[in-house]
Amino acid sequence: MGTTAEDVRRIALSLPGSSEKLAWGMPTFRVGGAANGKSGTGGSSGNSGKIFAALADDDTSIGVKCPREDREELIAAEPEKFFIRPGHDDNYAWLRVRLAAVEDAAELRSILTDSWCQAAPKRLAAAHPELDRRGPGGPVTAE
Repeated sequence: MGTTAEDVRRIALSLPGSSEKLAWGMPTFRVGGAANGKSGTGGSSGNSGKIFAALADDDTSIGVKCPREDREELIAAEPEKFFIRPGHDDNYAWLRVRLAAVEDAAELRSILTDSWCQAAPKRLAAAHPELDRRGPGGPVTAE
């Protein structure tokens, strides 16, 4: 089981208005801007968009957007999958995901889509209501 950095790239770039840009020496995936000459639906030139996912420099995990109030529950439910980097993620709405612990591409797509929904401009997200699966439990859910 598990997923790879290539799965992350393929799925992230399949989401509307998404692009990839190197930042901090790592690939980041953004929505709502024009990065690396790529412009998705809703992008504007000169704007690299909001990050919704970032691959770790060793390609074994990703960072995704997640409301801070939901992180503790997710980490407690699946500590082998979800974690934060103390001192780095403490004050941000960000969660780390170990790729080897992600069940399959469908689960990875769900995690990336939830993060995309949090970062996407309202107009772009509204144009793709089929992607917005946020519920009362928050965007990323432990199963």
